[in-house]
Amino acid sequence: MKGSYKRVQSLLSRLIVLTAFALLMAGAAAQAAEPIKIGFGVSLTGGLASSGKAHLLAMQIWAEEVNAKGGLLGRPVQIIYYDDQTNAANVPAIYAKLLDVDKVDLLMGHATNLIVAALPLIIERKKMVMTLLAYASNAQLKYPRYFQSAPFGGDYGEISKNFFEVAKTIRPEPKTVALVGADASFPTMSSRAPAPMPPNTI
Repeated sequence: MKGSYKRVQSLLSRLIVLTAFALLMAGAAAQAAEPIKIGFGVSLTGGLASSGKAHLLAMQIWAEEVNAKGGLLGRPVQIIYYDDQTNAANVPAIYAKLLDVDKVDLLMGHATNLIVAALPLIIERKKMVMTLLAYASNAQLKYPRYFQSAPFGGDYGEISKNFFEVAKTIRPEPKTVALVGADASFPTMSSRAPAPMPPNTI
């Protein structure tokens, strides 16, 4: 687990450095003292509050460590975030504010399908967005500036398959399966197996 965290941390740092460099090369005439703004919505209340708080804490630790080493490209990192209350209806307004009011340089997204609610705006503005998981949220849209950074790849079907492969080895062989999830859209729909899930919902 610790190794996965280090890989994600390293990948995140590299991607943000590349993005910041691209912004500067594209003619962003920012003063050296101006921060690189990274904006995102996060579930600090509601059904996904526990994972949302962990997500925020990880971002705050990362920003603190980066700034302690001099920032990125000689500029400090500033994270700007808003609580979406685990409610997709709140997400579009949050990302509109991040773009129009906060003028962030880089957008980040959820570990769940809540980011789908902001994708029309993100696509319209031709912005890049990085998510932690949200595997199939871009499966139908295929937006080329959408990136997910899960350390175990993007084949989400294989993840659940492996759990069942392990279960087959248990003796006596299990006859039933219990699925437990948070009271939110993604875990609720994921638990409704074996019914197929609609597109752009994982």
